[in-house]
Amino acid sequence: MYEKYLKRAIDVALCILMTPIIIPVIGVCALFVILEDRGPAFYCGERLGKKGDIFKMFKLRSMKVDAPDIRNSDGTTYNSENDPRMTKVGRILRKTSLDELPQFINVLIGDMSFVGPRPDLPEHVNYYQNDEVRRLDVLPGISGYNQAYFRNNIEWKERIKNDIYYVDNISFKFDVKICMVTIINIIRRKGVYSSRSIQSDGKGMKQNVQADQ
Repeated sequence: MYEKYLKRAIDVALCILMTPIIIPVIGVCALFVILEDRGPAFYCGERLGKKGDIFKMFKLRSMKVDAPDIRNSDGTTYNSENDPRMTKVGRILRKTSLDELPQFINVLIGDMSFVGPRPDLPEHVNYYQNDEVRRLDVLPGISGYNQAYFRNNIEWKERIKNDIYYVDNISFKFDVKICMVTIINIIRRKGVYSSRSIQSDGKGMKQNVQADQ
């Protein structure tokens, strides 16, 4: 009952209630992003949605324009406090998680939920094994079980196991708990950056063309 009907209703209701607050904040943040380097305010990257559908996920741009993509050894996005790809404004947005605010638009249009597994890149579906694809049985979230308790400090495969655990135990109480822990961690700025090493390509890093800006 909750997963099928109430969860989506709560998402929409929260979006409507939060719009008068979130829209001005996004607008101010976007202005600072543009003023720093005259580049676009937003980054829109393709992500895996429910049942494997591809959607555009919105974020405030925190990296320099055309920054290279650097990956950890497990294929996840490299994330470091001293990342030279980040702009000065972007560093603040990352630390405060304000760069994620535009995803409330994804929630409003039904691509995402406030709570759920963080969406993978489309190519990651090719690396799911056995029942790992079950993480796509629910809408991806702005925050989730992994983000609340582990943030960026566990391997991708371990995140998938936790996502499946969430899918199997989804409930209103669980979602509220995840939201509360997420808010506490944002205030404490806990686990914002990953402590894991990046993947080597002989030059010390793996680079692609689609940076998660």
